Amino acid sequence: HFGALVRAIVFQQLAGAAANAIHGRLRALVPGALTPESLLALTDEELRGAGLSGSKAASLRDLSAKVLDGTVALGGSGIADEEVVARLVTVRGIGRWTAEMFLMFELRRLDVWPVDDLGVRQGYGLVWGIDPPPGASRLEPLGDRFRPYRSVAARYCWEAVAIARRADTALR
Repeated sequence: HFGALVRAIVFQQLAGAAANAIHGRLRALVPGALTPESLLALTDEELRGAGLSGSKAASLRDLSAKVLDGTVALGGSGIADEEVVARLVTVRGIGRWTAEMFLMFELRRLDVWPVDDLGVRQGYGLVWGIDPPPGASRLEPLGDRFRPYRSVAARYCWEAVAIARRADTALR
């Protein structure tokens, strides 16, 4: 799970190819498993040499420190979703959206409703004929009917957007 959070920080606000290259160079600096200890052992110069900005390097150091001091529990077992989010957002560079994606895709939690995700909002609008798509505050209560499987509903919303894009492309 630590590696997934590192990857999320590295990939933020970067094009895929650039992010992949930077992440690859970072991984090449660490023989074996990427751990908080191995990441903290890297110098700022090594991190910058891999292509990380000073801000991202600081975020990775903060993540490492918070994993080691127990603020961020990587396994998350026995910890409620909102507690996992609350702990993760204390890390520099990790916001609610990143924390929710971590819950869904790393911890495989089934009842996450990422209302700040544009794809979920657009997909919900497509499926239920809401134009313009609902904003986050309007979408929040609309997810209640999918409990305890809101993560599944979110994935269907994303798929609705993908299907609409494919259809739009086919019509051109």
